Amino acid sequence: MTRERAAWKHGSTGLPQLFSVLLTATLLTISLAGCGSPGGGGDTEIKIQGAGATFPNPLYQKWFAEYNKSHSNVKFDYQSIGSGGGIKQISSRTVDFGGSDAPMKDEELKAAPGELLHIPTVLGAVVVTYNLPSVKTELNLTPEAIAGAFLGKITRWNDAAIASANAGVSLPDAPITIVHRSDGSGTSFVFTDYLSKVSPEWKEKVGAGGAVQWPAGGGEKGNEGVTGRVKQTPNSMGYTELIYAEENKLPVASIRNSTGQFVRPSLDSTTAAASGIAGQMPDDLRVSITNAPGATAYPISSFTYLLVYKEQQDQAKGKALVDFLWWAIHDGEQMAKDKLYAPLPDEVVKKSEAKIKSITFQGKPLHASGA
Repeated sequence: MTRERAAWKHGSTGLPQLFSVLLTATLLTISLAGCGSPGGGGDTEIKIQGAGATFPNPLYQKWFAEYNKSHSNVKFDYQSIGSGGGIKQISSRTVDFGGSDAPMKDEELKAAPGELLHIPTVLGAVVVTYNLPSVKTELNLTPEAIAGAFLGKITRWNDAAIASANAGVSLPDAPITIVHRSDGSGTSFVFTDYLSKVSPEWKEKVGAGGAVQWPAGGGEKGNEGVTGRVKQTPNSMGYTELIYAEENKLPVASIRNSTGQFVRPSLDSTTAAASGIAGQMPDDLRVSITNAPGATAYPISSFTYLLVYKEQQDQAKGKALVDFLWWAIHDGEQMAKDKLYAPLPDEVVKKSEAKIKSITFQGKPLHASGA
């Protein structure tokens, strides 16, 4: 017979002691249940949905997986559907955050049901890639040659506009098959923004935008689609984010920049494009860095953004999102180079910190002070 049962049987003072033991055990169970995983904010699963840019998707998927290791109750679902889709879905509040390489337009911001913030995450390079089986060296391309090809005016690979920048390279007398994006795309915005700066004819006839009326070629969905089509199509030319070309072992062109230098896309040349911009970024952080000054700057470089509402509708989800954003622009930046993205300059990290600290629930900041 246990001590508690003996005390009960003999009418001793063991009964209050038994209640005390049971109460302590119950409180301990409740306490342990509320602890959750490290940094996870409890056992309750929090699902955060996002959609948008394909440009940073390889890095974002790495971030979500790494973050989940220390915040096991926070689950991310990011649909890589293009910047246009990301802007549309965050504007209709069907996702918790959007991804876009193209900053939202003033009219898009005004039409949203709340104030949306642009949080820069990393920098990337849009590259001109191609499939020329007979050419074993990487090409140089001038702005005029790129604009001419995508305008449908330069139609063959051995055109003088291409050959003149590639002395000693035997270019085929073959038609150029242009591949572009078919969906609303931040990558397209960056590419057409660049072309609008370097080609008056492009600016007049086509302009800059995430979705434009392409004068030539055929469309594919996503960076994945464009890369796949180029890889499968001899004599083709397309544009995509650097890591997609690298992972598919496709060549990338060195492009003549604003100082007349041919510059290959890389982490260093992408960072160089942002170096002179950081101190001049507007308060809302929406900025273009295509055709940037500087001898070592790669001319088709861009920030990519996460779009989030300043005032969150769900406290737990908003807090989890804020904590992730803070982690992303600090710990997450250390993973950027492995995926061929350039980390944010320190000045931009500070500006992003201020934006994250301004996110609220019922007017109260969600970011933990001192973090």
